[in-house]
Amino acid sequence: MRNLNTLEFLGIWESLYNTNFKPLEFKGFRKQSGLNVFTLSPKKWIDKTSAIGIISKSGRYGGTYPHKDIAFKFAS
Repeated sequence: MRNLNTLEFLGIWESLYNTNFKPLEFKGFRKQSGLNVFTLSPKKWIDKTSAIGIISKSGRYGGTYPHKDIAFKFAS
């Protein structure tokens, strides 16, 4: 989640498939990416941008799960 290319891919995917996506928050993350002190958790990404491409559950049997399109992109 720290890589600029990763954030840009997630931002493009969200802007195509999510009508509630917040592009202004995304621009802030994109601007900060590449800095050594920048860290972004999936939970923070979801909360700030209203993302639907990644689901993050905490607790027992929790985890972070991407949409199948996003998973296939990073697997290839």
